[in-house]
Amino acid sequence: MDYSLIIRRAKPTEEDVNAIRSVMIDAFEKYKLDTNLEGSMEALEETYEDIYNDIVNKYVYICFVDGVPVGSIRVDINKEKKIAYISRFGVCRGYQNIGIGKSFMNLVDKLLISKGVKRAMLHAASKYTALVRFYYGCGFYIHSTSEDRGYIRALFYKDYE
Repeated sequence: MDYSLIIRRAKPTEEDVNAIRSVMIDAFEKYKLDTNLEGSMEALEETYEDIYNDIVNKYVYICFVDGVPVGSIRVDINKEKKIAYISRFGVCRGYQNIGIGKSFMNLVDKLLISKGVKRAMLHAASKYTALVRFYYGCGFYIHSTSEDRGYIRALFYKDYE
């Protein structure tokens, strides 16, 4: 093993779409287990076309460790409102808590600052304590909560002003 870590923008290729799909399945299955969520979850029901369209229309990044896809994040920027929404952020089991998530967030911070974004937003299960701590450590704070998905989701904000 070389222990090389590469984060790059995803390309609209079959290889990248399938790599992101495998990351989503692994990461969000763990998310469901860790939060005791039942029922369906959008991240686990995405189609090839959904992922492909996000790669074309959003900033989608993928992380590889020694050539193995282990993480992904998506960022949708509204240039007029100068806000961004972060979604489908996941790191595979076995690769968590080694700095990959923090590396993604550092990259996203640089991207958003370079694009003049004033606020980033994301959702996460409010009872996923480790994830809530992670987001607070990255400078996010809870703005509000909702139960629109059948569980308590926190809306996190991060301001860049």
